Amino acid sequence: MGFVLILNPWATEMRKYPRLDLVLLALPLAALVSGCGAGDDASGEGGDRPTIVVTTTILGDVVSSMIGGHAEVSTVMPAGASPHDFQVSARQGQEMREADLLIVNGAGFEEGLLDVIEAAETDGVPVYEAISAVDALAVGEGAGHGHGHEDEDEDETPGGPEEDHGAEDESGSGDVDPHFFTDPGRMATAAEGILDRVVEQIPALDTPQVRQQAEDHIAELVDLDAEIEAVLAVVPAERRVLVTNHAVFGYFADRYEFEQVGVILPGGGTGGGASAGVLAELADAIEREGVRAIFADTSSPTDLARTLADEVGDVAVVELYSESLGGAGSDADTYPAMMRTNAQRIADALG
Repeated sequence: MGFVLILNPWATEMRKYPRLDLVLLALPLAALVSGCGAGDDASGEGGDRPTIVVTTTILGDVVSSMIGGHAEVSTVMPAGASPHDFQVSARQGQEMREADLLIVNGAGFEEGLLDVIEAAETDGVPVYEAISAVDALAVGEGAGHGHGHEDEDEDETPGGPEEDHGAEDESGSGDVDPHFFTDPGRMATAAEGILDRVVEQIPALDTPQVRQQAEDHIAELVDLDAEIEAVLAVVPAERRVLVTNHAVFGYFADRYEFEQVGVILPGGGTGGGASAGVLAELADAIEREGVRAIFADTSSPTDLARTLADEVGDVAVVELYSESLGGAGSDADTYPAMMRTNAQRIADALG
């Protein structure tokens, strides 16, 4: 048992007021005892709560909406970051290795974090891939070639599927497209999988309050899917064609019956460039399909998209949020806001 020695500089004066002396001596002792108990409160009021670390801003928003207030939810990437080349700080790496649960997109999406994710898993951190719960597509599978072009070879699409990135699927038949989040219906399914893994891995979070909060948000995602379908209803079938900076919107195209004519940047990343041949092929496809808009990424340069639009003429360049949320206060600072903004911009451009 330890002892606490408290020196009272006013001891002489306090002899005149012995009761006051006792009160002053009691105050620091009370503070000391109180301080020893801080952090032991499991209710979350300044105490230790389960820690869930999420890699991307998109998943971070969904997980925070489902579990926030009951666990510490930390998102690794900042708004606007590219998952293909983002690197974590030493502090973030430590957070990932000490998490009660690490939630990632999966299918090779976080290219710059794969080594850190693997290291965390090696250290014993449970890792959950959100894409594991959904009906995944192979790269290019959601970029349908309808509207009278069924006889064309899908692999001949300018900047097309064979050049895109992704993780090898279990059947070995091709790469898995990691961008499931462009379909809010699949995001709702992924959220259900996240909830199941959270309550399995962290029993303290398996409460009626957590489940209700999470299920309420999942219902919102289902409603969001229907809302976006209604927004896109103004776009006739013959105009449901997409030309994008890179292959992000395959799941969107699959869900809402769009044809993805081609992508400007070969490969799945946002960097690099396109050859003159690819741009020429895309220009021909745009003219042939009567494409009204080229969709670029808000987080990437639009120079190539604008050059292509100028080459064809009478084609708008419209920026969409693709692999990250926008900054605070933007029209895409939450996942639902991002999806609504993208849907409205597509509807306005093609409707």
